[in-house]
Amino acid sequence: MVKRIFVAGHNGMVGRAIVKKLKNDPNNEIVVATRTELDLVNQQAVNDFFTNQDIDQVYLAAAKVGGIHANNEFPADFIYENLMIESNIIHAAHKNEVQDLLFLGSSCIYPKHSTQPIKEDSLLTGILEETNEPYAISKIAGIKLCESYNRQYGRNYRSVMPTNLYGEHDNFHLENSHVIPALLRRFHEAKINKTPIVKAWGTGKPMREFLYVKEMASASIFIMNLDETSYTSETNSMLSHINIGTGVDYTIRSLTELVAKVVGYQGEIFWDCTKPDGTPRKLMDVSRLNRLGWKAEVGLEEGLIKTYNWFKKNQDGFRK
Repeated sequence: MVKRIFVAGHNGMVGRAIVKKLKNDPNNEIVVATRTELDLVNQQAVNDFFTNQDIDQVYLAAAKVGGIHANNEFPADFIYENLMIESNIIHAAHKNEVQDLLFLGSSCIYPKHSTQPIKEDSLLTGILEETNEPYAISKIAGIKLCESYNRQYGRNYRSVMPTNLYGEHDNFHLENSHVIPALLRRFHEAKINKTPIVKAWGTGKPMREFLYVKEMASASIFIMNLDETSYTSETNSMLSHINIGTGVDYTIRSLTELVAKVVGYQGEIFWDCTKPDGTPRKLMDVSRLNRLGWKAEVGLEEGLIKTYNWFKKNQDGFRK
């Protein structure tokens, strides 16, 4: 039986990986719409889209995203647009009798000073990180929207919270990319230009967890299709989200040295200890996901090699 699956945010890094994996099943018919074809902030447009598409499942991977600078400069845009995207899609799915939906959130939903590793029940137990609070609140609202439609209407709307992601189709911009794509590009260009020293910020002591994006797609599809008995054995109606990650973290120093090795950079790495380190540690507790039957398989070095190979093939298309 053919299943029509709408992937909102199909041009993003995670959305692309989900679409690619879903296409492996010939019974899946993928429904997508570009920003010019469908404005997800427009409630009427989203309602009309659902009415006309006969959708069976939804992966809600669409979001307005940005770095610390963007979140600080445009907090109203981040909270408004993300709230509207989530509300419009979740409500339209319900109105059009779509029973199954997966909402993709972010680990920033958790309090700034969460106990490590961060368990799902840390949600709403403390103050959020100030720099991205509006974005985090919108993601918390998405979780609670899903739970509320489940409780009131018996829907099967689930939520997953990924750790730091990297991989093909990541943002490799020189100024506003995340740590792995930034390091890959920096070391690659240093290797090409024979730059003798690459500067890294801080002491390198903070610890971070990283998940290859194709693993995120695999875990998302696994959770979406998990039988109800298994899913409810690890969740409840008011705490239904599931962390997705590897359960393993690395110091920024060891990550940086590994990226240099993968790229083949032979020069020196200089640690500028006058620069801030950021949060000492951020690791997700993925024991719930592991008990449900999914565990990450792609190690960090393997994922970095795959990502770097993709970068080399596509670097001409990147902006400065």
